[in-house]
Amino acid sequence: MRSLIKLIRPHQYLKNGFVLVGPLFAHQWDFFTLSQALLAFLAFCCMASAVYVLNDIMDIEADRAHPVKCRRPLPSGAISPRAAKRLLGGLIAASMMLAMLVSGWVTLFVATYFVINIFYSWRLKHIVILDVFLISSGFMLRILAGTVGLGIAPSAWLLLCGLMVTLFLGFSKRRAELLMLESNEHCNGGLTRRVLDDYSPAMLEQFIAVTAACTVLAYGLYTVSPKTIAQHGSDGLIYTLPFVVYGIFRYLYLLHQKSKGNDTAKDLVIDRHLLVTVVGWVGSTLWVLT
Repeated sequence: MRSLIKLIRPHQYLKNGFVLVGPLFAHQWDFFTLSQALLAFLAFCCMASAVYVLNDIMDIEADRAHPVKCRRPLPSGAISPRAAKRLLGGLIAASMMLAMLVSGWVTLFVATYFVINIFYSWRLKHIVILDVFLISSGFMLRILAGTVGLGIAPSAWLLLCGLMVTLFLGFSKRRAELLMLESNEHCNGGLTRRVLDDYSPAMLEQFIAVTAACTVLAYGLYTVSPKTIAQHGSDGLIYTLPFVVYGIFRYLYLLHQKSKGNDTAKDLVIDRHLLVTVVGWVGSTLWVLT
């Protein structure tokens, strides 16, 4: 059971919280909308686990050469590839059934998410820059599922914020992987992730700086937009901006000083500063919107 939990990575379900952004900022908190959002959330949870299983099946040889990933259930032999394939099929079926209970749009977004990840695992993860954009697209599909999939018009500002913050996290993850390889000189980088050969620390630092600045700028402009103020009947969202800025700075600190960044969801749960920051942002946002 412990190996099974490690394989499906339930702690990563935090990322599916992007599905809830739509109802939160659209003021649609009625029981029906929230129940539909919950079903969409669960559909992405199942599909996300399916993607992790798929990635582990396809990367089993490379993971055996990785200093950390070699301990995962498949490369370590705790779970057989045949059992993993059966689990993969069950997770896909459960995800699609849950998505169909919500709407055709959610079904389309969930299926698209899986298809993108098939191509990502097969070849596209080896293409520099595009690999991070494909990771970001998965989060954008979650936001669209929580807006278009629930009959909510998506905000262009929130889509832009979502794009920027997920690109920031994606490039930070690549930087963390490079830092880990630098500290494990015996590790063969070509076997762990070939795309890292095309990244350089200086280039990634520039990408991280640009996307971090764009995230703060986009969210700040959203909070003071006349349309946003009119929609929410308040100009108080600007007071949630310090949480966003602090969260980004804290994440950069963890990346460079604590060798974190490989697992965003795990970092969020473990680091009390990040956790309090997210809780503070959610709490202050709800306070302003209500």
